Amino acid sequence: MKAAIIQRAGATPEYGEFPDPVTGDGYELVDLVAAGVHPVVRSLASGAHYGSTAAWPLIPGIDAVARTASGELIVTGFVKAPYGTFAERLAVPTWMRIALPDGADPVKIAAGLNPGLASWLPLNARLAEGGALATIVVVGVTGMAGMLAVQHARRLGATRIIGLGRNAAALRRAAALGAECVAITGDAAADAAALIDALRGADPDIVLDFLWGAPAETVFAALARSGMDAHAAETAYVQIGETAGADARVPASLLRSRRIRIFGSGVGSASLAEIMQQIPRYMQLIADGAIEIPTKTYPLSAIAEAWNAPTEAFRAVVVPLGQR
Repeated sequence: MKAAIIQRAGATPEYGEFPDPVTGDGYELVDLVAAGVHPVVRSLASGAHYGSTAAWPLIPGIDAVARTASGELIVTGFVKAPYGTFAERLAVPTWMRIALPDGADPVKIAAGLNPGLASWLPLNARLAEGGALATIVVVGVTGMAGMLAVQHARRLGATRIIGLGRNAAALRRAAALGAECVAITGDAAADAAALIDALRGADPDIVLDFLWGAPAETVFAALARSGMDAHAAETAYVQIGETAGADARVPASLLRSRRIRIFGSGVGSASLAEIMQQIPRYMQLIADGAIEIPTKTYPLSAIAEAWNAPTEAFRAVVVPLGQR
């Protein structure tokens, strides 16, 4: 079958022939309809992500909209390595099949589900715990996941959304969606001061961090407190991505001076049951047009172009040849 194939760590995928997947017990064969080129897909394929098998050659891709033998459109994933979803045919587990809502655009679903759930899940978890969503900070607001986080926060009732990022054009887009934007300059002290000014004395209810690294340290500095008075409000700091670096220094004084929880949100830490429960709800939002998801489609044969497409203005989506 035709597929996108990565021959070694760090290589760009090539369009070529790969053996057809074999279905076993609990698996079914489906046809690709659309699959998003997400940052996590690139990270996994390079071997940098904690979930990577670090074995090549492989077909990249973690999720997809596919068509079953009966013609049903489903969201699926969890394809066994070295197979991925950037291929004409996929062997997928029968438990991972969620029907698309009526009228849903498969390309929008493929583009938005992965980056959208990254913030949709922790925001809803915060509400389920009885926590507030008044002030939200999005670290890395200029990427697709950050733009979606702003929309989710607005939809779920946030009164203020503060977005941090570098790209000026993308910051303007985030502002148009309702974020108060703070430009990251790389000057740690100045960036922390700018965030403090933007917060205007408010404690963030939740921080959604898609960058980590130095930007996370900037946020930690901005959240620092002095004095011995008790701190009532709790900040949930959710580590989601690591585009700016895999490590960040957490000051001991921050953990002792304010109520703050720092935890991750990913496939290994999120509840699979909660993910499966939220997927239909989130797909319906996409189908209803309630979430803005800029996309650009590429035929599978143009995988190299799709792989190297910019990540801020739109989400690249691969489709079978002839469906562009």
